[in-house]
Amino acid sequence: MNYEPIVTPPIFSGFLVNAFFTTRTLGCNIDAVSKAFNIPPNNIYLPIQKHTDKVLILDYSLEPKIADAVITNRKDILIGVQTADCVPILLYDKKTHVVGAVHAGWRGTAEGILKKTIEVMVERFYSIPSDIMVATGPAIRWCCYGVGYEVIEAVTRVTGNGDYIIKRGEKYCIDLPTANTYQAISSGVLLDNIWMSGECTFCLPEKYYSYRYAKGATGRQCGFIGIV
Repeated sequence: MNYEPIVTPPIFSGFLVNAFFTTRTLGCNIDAVSKAFNIPPNNIYLPIQKHTDKVLILDYSLEPKIADAVITNRKDILIGVQTADCVPILLYDKKTHVVGAVHAGWRGTAEGILKKTIEVMVERFYSIPSDIMVATGPAIRWCCYGVGYEVIEAVTRVTGNGDYIIKRGEKYCIDLPTANTYQAISSGVLLDNIWMSGECTFCLPEKYYSYRYAKGATGRQCGFIGIV
């Protein structure tokens, strides 16, 4: 089956922002993204991801740096993150026109990287959380993401209680997209301003790369956002 190269979150429709999640068809091929969206390759920025809680503010320098979240108010670039089961999250402040891209695996979720990204938007760009719109892209879901109890403890400590954990016998399954939705809401983002993909990367290995499905090395898809 041939899949479309991108998934466009409808929550950003009508706003002056270009936001999309790629599938395996496009992956993280910067040259292909450049041609498809008429953006110079040098104006497409991906951080060096290390499962940190570091939030990078992108201003003048486009030198690759270690971070798992990027924020900018520049209009001439696309910022993005790479994933292959972890949660790609795109943010847009419709009032201050600031955008953000977040890579949230279980470690990043346990470190509250989305909450920290929103905090930086508030502190550095004077965003009001209720003005921030959030799109959560395709990721591994609780149907396929069994984890140890230490992961449950770590994520719950930051997120609080919520309907993002299932226990099946002695096995725990966690839904990181839902956990990050809880974190966004606790940071002041309105539920109506959050869109979440219903797709599971593990369940759709022909459409998305999945580290768990591949049992190791695999490709990556991306989430990108930029101000038009």
